[in-house]
Amino acid sequence: MKKALMTLVAVCLAATSFAQTSSGRFSLDETKLYYGARLGLSAAGVTDAGSKAGLTLGAVVGLRISDSAPVFLESGLAYTQRGGKKDGTTLGLNYLEIPILIKYGIPVADGVHVLPLLGPYFSMAIDGRIKNKALDIDTSSFHAYKHPDMGIKVGCGAEYNNLYLELAYKFGIANIAEDHLDTAHGHAFTVEFGVNF
Repeated sequence: MKKALMTLVAVCLAATSFAQTSSGRFSLDETKLYYGARLGLSAAGVTDAGSKAGLTLGAVVGLRISDSAPVFLESGLAYTQRGGKKDGTTLGLNYLEIPILIKYGIPVADGVHVLPLLGPYFSMAIDGRIKNKALDIDTSSFHAYKHPDMGIKVGCGAEYNNLYLELAYKFGIANIAEDHLDTAHGHAFTVEFGVNF
C-alpha cells in the first residue's frame, strides 16, 4: 500500500506534463455538471489469493456541490475485473461497482487541473471462476465469496482539454469470505483513461 500511495503523490506532482497538445477548455469556475467515459487497467487482489491484472469499463457523472470552491461529487457505474493469481490457481471475480467520490479541483498549469479524490464504493459480484490447470480445476467462484462488497477509493486525477487520467487505490472494508471462519478483503491499484463532456 505504501508504494501505491507514493505513486499517487507522484502523479499529482507530475500532472503538469499530462497532455500538452492543445488548449484546454475545462474550467473549474464554470463547470457545473459533466459526464464521462472511463477505460482502465487494474492490479487487483484478494487476501491470501495473490493479485492479477484486470479491466475496468464505466461511465461517470459529476456535479459541482459548492459555489465558492471547485468541489465535485462524482458517481457512476463500472464493470470491474478483480480476483487473484497464486500458486497456479487463478481466481476471477467480476463486479458492477458504484463509487461515490468527492473531488477537489486544483489548477496547476494553463488548462491543466489535478483532482484529488476520496470516497466509498459499493459493488456486487456478477460472475467468477476458479482455474488451476495442474489440478484440472475450472469451476465457478460465484458461491465461494459473498456477492456484495464495499470499500474506500483514494487517488488523484488529471484533466486537460476534456481528457482525463486517474491513478487510484481501492481497499475493501467488507469481509467477502463466505466461510464465517475466514476473512478476505479485496484491493486494487487502478489506472483509468477517459474523456469528460
